[in-house]
Amino acid sequence: MAAAAAAAAGPVLWRRLLGLLPGRPGLAALLGRLSDRLGRNRDRRRRRSPWLLLAPLLSPAVPQVTSPPCCLCPEGVHRFQWIRNLVPEFGVCSSHVRVLSSPAEFFELMKGQIKVAKRRVVMASLYLGTGPLEQELVDCLESTLEKSLQAKFPSDLKVSILLDFTRGSRGRKNSRTMLLPLLQRFPEQVRVSLFHTPNLRGLLRLLIPERFNETIGLQHIKVYLFDNNVILSGANLSDSYFTNRQDRYVFLQDCPEIADFFTELVDAVGDVSLQLQGDDTVQVVEGMVHPYKGDRAAYCRAANKRVMDVINSAKARQQVLHAQTFHGDSLLTQEDAAAAGDRRPAPDTWIYPLIQMKPFEIQIDEIVTETLLTEAERGAKVYLTTGYFNLTQAYMDLVLGTRAEYQILLASPEVNGFFGAKGVAGAIPAAYVHIERQFYGEVCSLGQQERVRLQEYWRRGWTFHAKGMALMKTTGMAGVSSFSRASAMTPVWVSQRAPAGQRSEVRGARGVVPGRRVACWP
Repeated sequence: MAAAAAAAAGPVLWRRLLGLLPGRPGLAALLGRLSDRLGRNRDRRRRRSPWLLLAPLLSPAVPQVTSPPCCLCPEGVHRFQWIRNLVPEFGVCSSHVRVLSSPAEFFELMKGQIKVAKRRVVMASLYLGTGPLEQELVDCLESTLEKSLQAKFPSDLKVSILLDFTRGSRGRKNSRTMLLPLLQRFPEQVRVSLFHTPNLRGLLRLLIPERFNETIGLQHIKVYLFDNNVILSGANLSDSYFTNRQDRYVFLQDCPEIADFFTELVDAVGDVSLQLQGDDTVQVVEGMVHPYKGDRAAYCRAANKRVMDVINSAKARQQVLHAQTFHGDSLLTQEDAAAAGDRRPAPDTWIYPLIQMKPFEIQIDEIVTETLLTEAERGAKVYLTTGYFNLTQAYMDLVLGTRAEYQILLASPEVNGFFGAKGVAGAIPAAYVHIERQFYGEVCSLGQQERVRLQEYWRRGWTFHAKGMALMKTTGMAGVSSFSRASAMTPVWVSQRAPAGQRSEVRGARGVVPGRRVACWP
């Protein structure tokens, strides 16, 4: 049945969905245009296939390094140093990096970190769910805030939460209603910011119904920060992400510079967002242009400046720290650092936080990802994973046109979060399977089945949400932790050794090989 449904999911998919939308002619017209565009893209790809091998030549060049290569920097980082011209570079010791393996571990770690936080808790997510596990998380925040006031020497603990406005406002009981008690009880310590895309405005905002309005644009940063400890993830604050929805989670321990940067970034996005009030209304920050009532161009310019100021300021700080670390007398081995007790060991892992906020003309993630894929030469291996296989055409061309080996891990339809959903959403897994089928058809037509391999993640009773890319080279590893949409942050890390917890097998993956679902399509 699954194979038959997948095979039937052709360009007519969106046309078939139109029958499910009575009384919504505007949305039906939109889906109709998407169907037409899908058909045109399919025909265009068929005509263009012979030129795919020119993709690396036609892609943007690697950004030029404005300063000469640093001869004192550890070998293995040289070829990635150009990234620090775009974003701040953070050097850490791999012993401070831990990769978590399960949703339960992620949930328990967050609760534990909240309970011992003394100075700051910063949480950025798409939304906060409304179930008992989410309430448990809110209760942890409330308890920690209460203790901060009752302590013999009260702390200045601040809690800042950034969510998306449309997703966080969906339904009667939603993210906003979950957080209102915290705002009402601790108004001086708690801030809740709701990002509203500037693209959803005017008549469009009035006509597009709930849920569908989330397709226009979202706040998609996922970072969870407790004092100087940071969790970088793709997981939202919802029960499935705490139980049976597989994602990726990187825990950075005692990394004050990184924690400061993400605090400033979330504050910046929060400043251009709507501020939730204790009576469930929202207000803009004083002096800020309204995201959907004010002038769109003026709002986007102000938001660009606010975010880029954070990036540029952190870049300048880290460049000074880089010079002190590698060009001064403070470089220590791990053994020497342990003996000294008050000086840090030499970093062996570098983290570059990439920002993608296209409405604000910030496309750093896009530039770096395309450059890394362009630079993937013969002998390199690229590991790509995504819960929603919907690569941009530029990425598809680069995968098919470069010489590196690709191992791509996808969600099988059964572990797609929309599998079994009612209405239009229930057809989404079939749409992704159709895209996967088209891509694999191009791989086969170019005779690249040995170079580009696809696998599907499957695990009974689970869903799959992990998004990431690892580029393995002889001179080190570069990893882009996610392909995200809307306003998002994705870190790149370059490491000479695997962080703790990194060496683990992929479980529940089934190969897309002859005889499996993708390969058997005509």
